[in-house]
Amino acid sequence: MAQNRKLSTPLSLDDTASKLGEQTKAQDLSANTAGPGARLTDNMGHAVSDDQNSLRAGVRGPTLMEDFLFREKLHHFDHERIPERVVHARGAGAHGYFQLDKSLSAYTTAKVLTEVGVQTPVFARFSTVAGSRGSADTARDVRGFAVRFYTQEGNWDIVGNNIPVFFIQDAIKFPDLIHSVKPEPHNEIPQAASAHDTFYDFISLTPESMHMLMWVHSDRAIPRSFAMMEGFGVHTFRLVNAQGHAHLVKFHWKPLLGVHSLVWDEAQKIAGKDPDFHRRTMWESIEAGQPFEWELGVQVFTEAQAEGWDFDVLDATKIVPEDLVPVQRVGRMVLNRNPDNYFAETEQVAFMTTNIVPGVEFSDDPLLQGRNFSYLDTQLSRLGSPNWPELPTNRPIARVANNQRDGHMRQTVNRGRVSYEPNTLGGNQPAEVPQARGGYVSYPERLSGTKVRARA
Repeated sequence: MAQNRKLSTPLSLDDTASKLGEQTKAQDLSANTAGPGARLTDNMGHAVSDDQNSLRAGVRGPTLMEDFLFREKLHHFDHERIPERVVHARGAGAHGYFQLDKSLSAYTTAKVLTEVGVQTPVFARFSTVAGSRGSADTARDVRGFAVRFYTQEGNWDIVGNNIPVFFIQDAIKFPDLIHSVKPEPHNEIPQAASAHDTFYDFISLTPESMHMLMWVHSDRAIPRSFAMMEGFGVHTFRLVNAQGHAHLVKFHWKPLLGVHSLVWDEAQKIAGKDPDFHRRTMWESIEAGQPFEWELGVQVFTEAQAEGWDFDVLDATKIVPEDLVPVQRVGRMVLNRNPDNYFAETEQVAFMTTNIVPGVEFSDDPLLQGRNFSYLDTQLSRLGSPNWPELPTNRPIARVANNQRDGHMRQTVNRGRVSYEPNTLGGNQPAEVPQARGGYVSYPERLSGTKVRARA
């Protein structure tokens, strides 16, 4: 067994329930973690005697097609890259845990928000929006702030930003927004910058973007450190309690170090001297035993309250002012472990707004509704297979059992003759889970209206 390997079977395939704790996901990842090894081999385990020279027909002759070691090595190298994210391509991540200090059982059944003192493993990724993977960390831009909770009820992702609002109200405009802010197509200039004609042409014709634009032009757009910026879920979500009653909620991450920023001159100089400034600071701080920490805050309110306000909580270009609804701080996130491999963990991680757990629901925010479609669609494009949830960084620690089979690069070897539900030949397993035993049931929101293309 390889060094550092604590588990031979991923927790998602293990029927033995494990106690949730800070190290749970680290142990799960260990099933796929290996040291360098002592003997050099190819991918099929054949020992390699010479990795310096290809097989040739004579010392100065052509390379032979039968050199399977050369062909495999080049074949893998030629396919090492996957498509970078369309947005949020430039990012860095870290592992840690979330610990709840104040139960929200009055509002939700989600165990991660009701079981005080439990340490839930998390992985957080911070990113810039507009630039490519090779751009600088200190560009004036929105920062992504995405957090995955590996909960006992499945993965829960808060896929947010360091700014509480967004440029647009409806997801149908997202392609237009990003096309305008990306480098101009005729010359691929400028990189990681919104100060150019196409962006301001679009913004000038989109009045709803003004609120976000003021945030982007503030010092919030150039944080001094990932640990010194706030995070926001941006959208309004819904919490549902054990009695079936619903409340609306906004999620906040409050940095323990406070909010601090770079000034423009500093940001430009740092970009020239160390374009990896933010990711390097996080990596070196965690390696030195200085974790990055935030408190989780929530704004909880009723639909009746929201109906009395003069703005729409389903509009992502608006905030809920804290003097209307104070932020309750209910828990703490600590990032204290760097990834072992950037590509396997940080690049392949696939966050989704649809990763929610029982007791957490979507609202009818049209930008959120569009993201719910787009994220799943994106993962297939980037990761190349419907089996991307099997990747170690994406798989949950909760037991996975369903009748999904086959597909490109399937890893799980499912036993048995049955792959449908209901069935008798397999004892009707896996079986549906009633709501009383934790099965996900959507909130019975009452809906009415005429089909229409219009703004609320």
